[in-house]
Amino acid sequence: MSEWAHRVETTPRLAQWRIDILSSTYRKSDPFKIGIWNWFLTVERNKQLFVKLYPEVSALTREQPPVASFVIKLISSSSSPSRKTLVHPGVSDKLIRTNEDFVWAVDTLFTGRFIVDVEFLDLKIVPPSGGEAVSIWSAYQIERHSLSTAITSLSRMLSDSILTDITITGTDGASIGAHRAVLAARSPVFRSMFSHDLKEKSLSAVDISDMPFDACRTFLGYVYGDFRADDFLAHRLALLRAADKYDMEDLKEACHESLLEDIDAKNVLERLQTAHLYRLQRLKSGCFRYLVNFGKVYEIRDEFNAFLLHADRELITEIFQEVLAAWKGF
Repeated sequence: MSEWAHRVETTPRLAQWRIDILSSTYRKSDPFKIGIWNWFLTVERNKQLFVKLYPEVSALTREQPPVASFVIKLISSSSSPSRKTLVHPGVSDKLIRTNEDFVWAVDTLFTGRFIVDVEFLDLKIVPPSGGEAVSIWSAYQIERHSLSTAITSLSRMLSDSILTDITITGTDGASIGAHRAVLAARSPVFRSMFSHDLKEKSLSAVDISDMPFDACRTFLGYVYGDFRADDFLAHRLALLRAADKYDMEDLKEACHESLLEDIDAKNVLERLQTAHLYRLQRLKSGCFRYLVNFGKVYEIRDEFNAFLLHADRELITEIFQEVLAAWKGF
């Protein structure tokens, strides 16, 4: 079989797969890119000819599957004017995730050379924020580009100290320049601070007395869209404190979600105390479940007993209520 037998030729919206001879009962194309997804075509010959079109399995397909509108045809490769063409009735705004979401069963068997011709009329995607699906070939792509460019420019304002007008200082005395307008837009606490005659406004300086500089830099990076995963993970607790202090609910929830993901015997008691202090109910429930339902409290008995000596009375009451509820469940 020729090395080109599985290749699909494409333009931005058109794909053509030329099949010389369907010598076996099944054939699958090489991946081809239309829009932001890689796609596959397959043909299978049984009592009918089955044609499938589907996107490649990937994180993108799982998170943002295509909503496709297209016309698909089977065209015999004969050069005569009477060459055979079969046209599917058409597909409009169909969500396609798997290789079973679009299957065309053709009664006529093509025995010679033929072409699978797919013309994409539109490809839509549901924005991460939800709502109606929008075309990737319309203003959506421009919007994404504009957003990406804006975030890059914003992060450069911080990294390159472009026209900074406020100084942020951490506990170790190190400082970094920032912008009042950006901080005020992200935090109502900063907005109030810079709108009233407080020392931060008159001195053009903010001392964040409970954050070392590295954590402070990570905090500002998040504010400016300069997100770095390793730094975020290293400073989650400091970021949570800052989010609570400066009333940044999006950052607080991001920390909450992250702290839920890696509860273990070494950190569960610290996480439990953190959850109680910052009213993170899902984190608290996750810690209770780890300790009580999965019986891990017995593996850290000494640490747990020491924890109870200093824990808040309300939290201790909740712990024993969880233990009693678990015992009743057996």
